[in-house]
Amino acid sequence: MSLAIHIHPSTSASASAGAVCEGIPDSTSFAAQASRGTRYLMLAVALAGGVVIEATARHHAMTDTLMPVLLGMLFFAGGLLSTWSPCGYSCLSLLRPVGDRYRARAVLGYLPTLGVHAAGYALGALVLGGLLGAVGVWLLPAVPRQALLWLLGAMGLAYGLHQLGFLRVPYPQRRAQVPHDARYRFPMWVIGLLYGFALGMDYLTYVQTPILYIATGSALLSGNLMWALAAIGIFNLGRFLPMLVNLLPVSDRAVQRWLARHQEHAVLLDGGLLIMAGAAALFLVLQ
Repeated sequence: MSLAIHIHPSTSASASAGAVCEGIPDSTSFAAQASRGTRYLMLAVALAGGVVIEATARHHAMTDTLMPVLLGMLFFAGGLLSTWSPCGYSCLSLLRPVGDRYRARAVLGYLPTLGVHAAGYALGALVLGGLLGAVGVWLLPAVPRQALLWLLGAMGLAYGLHQLGFLRVPYPQRRAQVPHDARYRFPMWVIGLLYGFALGMDYLTYVQTPILYIATGSALLSGNLMWALAAIGIFNLGRFLPMLVNLLPVSDRAVQRWLARHQEHAVLLDGGLLIMAGAAALFLVLQ
């Protein structure tokens, strides 16, 4: 089957969105669109959720098994939220099935492109996760579990408050998306793989969720190569899944409009998840 990819007529709008996103604003600009009362409510709910999680884990003596599961869920949610924006989707909208109308033959012909794109994410996870894990195992001293929970908990709270617009924390990111002009310079199957690898490396493009930092810190300081690979791999799985929207009979413009309407909700949810996870980790250490 051919690896041909169609540049959808609405892609021009997506490409322009990507051009604007070269100077991507900090996500706090979206959180500021919500009222202060809404943000305080999210903060209170998230803190309460962290207390409930910690108390439940402690009551059932499931701390050692539940925390890795919750971290995995946090990383997966972070991956999904990383493309919950017009800028985040703009690069994905460049990879579309052939034809203006969705037909079974076009979708089937598109599946190999989707496959190599997924392989790019997997390769990025192997490279980044393997590098972080190797540095953690061979170059860094072993970090006690309590100290790791303190660090990750503090990061979660700080960046959660950052996302909700209550605190300014350094947010080092490369404020750019994948090169949209690559579609004019490479075969289309190469573009799918290239975009997947660039997005799968996480730090080569802008990622609007600080959950990436929690995943990175966990991978780097865990002292466990398999956990490092799993942490980045789970995050990348969440990043890849929005690509599946291209299998549905939904136009680029409809997706972009929906994302633009709900971007502030994504940032608020992101902040809430970070605070909930950070509070659970810190309460666990303090008890």
